[in-house]
Amino acid sequence: MADTVTATSTAPLAGRTAGSSGTTIVPADAASRLVLRARPQAISPLSKALGVPLPQKPKTSARSKAARNAERVVLWIGPDEWLVLDKPGVDLVALCAKVKEPHSAVDVSHRNTAVIVSGAAAQSVLNAGCPQDLSLQAFPVGACSRTVLGKAEIVLLREGETVFRVECWRSFSDYVFAFLAEAARDPVV
Repeated sequence: MADTVTATSTAPLAGRTAGSSGTTIVPADAASRLVLRARPQAISPLSKALGVPLPQKPKTSARSKAARNAERVVLWIGPDEWLVLDKPGVDLVALCAKVKEPHSAVDVSHRNTAVIVSGAAAQSVLNAGCPQDLSLQAFPVGACSRTVLGKAEIVLLREGETVFRVECWRSFSDYVFAFLAEAARDPVV
């Protein structure tokens, strides 16, 4: 009789931590992720279905105010594109499927992962590889952007004055984490 083997999934950065006296770098908790593309006529119905208004301005995000969706956040990625984040296991595609207007909703929960960079030197650590102005004036709390970190494409969200979420593809997660860890060794505050 053949032995049974059960495969288990592990997060790509499980157990890793890095940082310095001014920065902490840790893997973000698991999340449900959805890439949403829609034309203007679908924005209102999709916003209603998700319980969060889809942001219309570049570099902005919106968070759910409803208690049942307290973790849902929608990031403006382009004129007709958003990244939706929520707690693990939430079927965001099913929520969007109720909308009749044409749109594209693709679950990318297993394609992406995220790293949280926090602390007084977080901005300097990120600017070691991200050419964007991340000052609080130019990139306030709630700001988001598709950009680069070194040679990797990322989606960056400022979650607090000294807290950033770095979304990246799983295949780039080792590179992104190592880059941030190296940058944190001697950050300029």
